[in-house]
Amino acid sequence: MRHDFYAYMDRMKYIKRWQLMRSVREENIMEHSQAVTLIAHALVTVHNEVFGGNADVLKTVLYATYHETSEVMTGDLPTPIKYYNRSIQGAYKELEKSACEKMVGMLPEEMQHSIAPYVVADETSVEYKLVKAADRLAAYVKCLEELRSGNAEFSKAKKSIETDLHNRKMPEIEYFFEKFIPSFELTLDELESL
Repeated sequence: MRHDFYAYMDRMKYIKRWQLMRSVREENIMEHSQAVTLIAHALVTVHNEVFGGNADVLKTVLYATYHETSEVMTGDLPTPIKYYNRSIQGAYKELEKSACEKMVGMLPEEMQHSIAPYVVADETSVEYKLVKAADRLAAYVKCLEELRSGNAEFSKAKKSIETDLHNRKMPEIEYFFEKFIPSFELTLDELESL
C-alpha cells in the first residue's frame, strides 16, 4: 500500500509565503519551517537554561518541524485574510486541523501514534507557545532581510510583528531580541569583522 505523507511534506518547497507582498527573495514554507525549528530550539534552550523552565526540547523542535504541515494541503493563506475576523480565523483553524489529521492518515498505521502528536500539536502547551513565538520571530527576521535589501514593502509588517512579539511578554523573546536580532541586521562583511 502506498503512503503519501512524505511526498506531500516534500512539496512544502513549492508553497510560497508572503504572497501578497513583493519580495526581493521568495521564501517557501519548507525553508521557513527550518528557520522556525532553529529559533524554537533557541527559545526552548533559553526557557530552560536561562529562565529555569522545564519544557520538552524534542517536543518543541518537532512541533516546529511540523508546524506548517496543513499548508501542503491548504496553501499559505495570507495573514490579512486568515485573521480578518473571528469567524474566518475559527474556520481556518478547523481547516488546518482537518488537513493535519488527513496528513497523519497518510502514514502507515504503525507510525501514526508516534508522529501525530507533533503534527496535531497540543496548543495549550508551553512548547507550542514557544513555537508560535519562533514562528513570529522567523517572520520578523524575514522582514529585516527584505528591509536590508531595500524593500520598504516589509516596513509595516516589521513594526506589526515586533509589536506582537513584545506584547507576548515572554522573556525568551526579549532575550532573543537582545542577544541575536542585532546580528540579523548586519551584512556578511559586518558579521565577519566582529
